[in-house]
Formats: sequence, C-alpha cells, structure tokens
Amino acid sequence: MSENKQSTPPPPPTVIEVRDLVTHYGTRQILNGINVDIVQGEIMVIMGGSGSGKSTFLRHLMALQMPTSGTIKILNQDVWKLSQKDLFALRKKLGVTFQAGALFSSMTVGENIMLPLYEHTKLDRLTMEIMARMKLEVVDLAGFEDLMPSELSGGMVKRAAVARAIIMDPRILFFDEPSAGLDPVVSSQLDDLILRLRDAMGMTICVVTHELESAFKIADRITVLDKGDILFIGTVEDLKKHPSERIQNLLNRRSEEAEIDADEYLRRLMGEKLETEGMSR
Repeated sequence: MSENKQSTPPPPPTVIEVRDLVTHYGTRQILNGINVDIVQGEIMVIMGGSGSGKSTFLRHLMALQMPTSGTIKILNQDVWKLSQKDLFALRKKLGVTFQAGALFSSMTVGENIMLPLYEHTKLDRLTMEIMARMKLEVVDLAGFEDLMPSELSGGMVKRAAVARAIIMDPRILFFDEPSAGLDPVVSSQLDDLILRLRDAMGMTICVVTHELESAFKIADRITVLDKGDILFIGTVEDLKKHPSERIQNLLNRRSEEAEIDADEYLRRLMGEKLETEGMSR
C-alpha cells in the first residue's frame, strides 16, 4: 500500500521584485545595486541608520522615484516600462501612510478618508460615507468621522491615516516610520493594527522604521541597509544572532567611530582636489 503524502503548499507569489537597483543624487551614489523580493502577505521591515538609503528605497518601492539603473516589478509589472496611464492604475493598488499622518487640516476625518474615492471612483456620496465608516471601524475610530484632525491625538491621526490608505483595499501597504512620536503604549497598539491588516485583509506590508521593539514585533522578515548596501535580509531570530559588527551595533545602539583619512578630510575642507606634489612642498 502506498502511503499518503501531504503535499507541500506552494510558496507565496512575489509581489515586489527589485533587481540591481542603483540610485544617484547628482554625483553621490545612494543605492549600490539592491536586490530584494517581497512576497504576498508578508510584513517586510526596512531598517538602517541615518543616510543608509532606506527612505530613497521606499520611494522606489512606492513607484514614486526613478532609479539610475535597475528594475522594479510590482505585481508582475515592470514599473519603469509602464505608460503614465498604466502606472497611475498600478498606484491605485498601493496604499501609503506617511510619517506625520498627512491629513488635510481643513477637512473632517471622514472627508480625509473619502478623498481617494473622490479622486479615483465615481461612487455616490452615501456609498463613500459607508466605506469610510467601515475603514474607521477597522482602525478602532468608529464615530470619529465628523471630527477635525486637530481634535485627534497623535495616535488617532496615525490610525485615521491608515484608514485613508486602505479605503481602496490596496494590495500593498507602505508605512513610513509609523511609530515616530508615539508613546510606547500607542505604538504597540499601532503594531497590533498592522498585524491585523496582514492577517484579516491579506495585505503585503512594507514598513520603514528605526524602532527595534516595533520591528521585532511585526516583521516576518527584516532588510537592513547600510550606506546603500544590503547587510541582511531574513527573520528576526536570524538578525539577532547575526555576527556582523555593524548589525550588532545597530541592534545595541552602539555608535561607530569612523576612520578619518587625513588627505580626504583636507580635500573636503578645501572644496577641491589637492595635488600630492603641491601638498608636499
């Protein structure tokens, strides 16, 4: 008799594929050939010190900025080969929450949340109001639609921004420093919300953060950037035991002393290249 073998479920599909991504600002190179895959239904946290390139990388993932070279495929579409019309259609499948919430102060909470529906659909007002209330329920802000953003706490503003970001049921949701400026309790509540969005709505979520506790709580995988290079991609457990000194300095908040090249330091001060012969006189 043949034994029944349990079939292994197929791996989740890749929703973002980054290959050989290089970016310059003027003559300064910011990203040095980045390669990353993000799969459906995972929470990918992007970390790194100041100047590591994570904000630039996030703008690329959101299809907001062209790289110098390399490719980005989002939902199997090569972003930089799309027409403006197709790129606009793709962006409607992406949701974004900005660091400060970015709610319009002259609009009520409900009007802020309905704004994408006004811009991208032809739904009637009642339907939009119902959809806004549904999303407010998801972020635990039921009944707050008639308040102004100035009447909300910092944590409530962040959750209202999440409601706006998910109003059109995006396939991929991006967070830029979601816990910035929040106390630990409110930050933890926002982490719980991010986990619920993944589990209940099946969203793929990318989060840029410098908050280690938050990253360890929500991440399925973490990408660590350093000076435009990827130091690490993997699970929280693998990150914690990684032997890299740079990674351990990041995790333990240890500063690094940079080695100073005397000639290079002098060049920066003078604002020009100095000839070795001239300096030796």
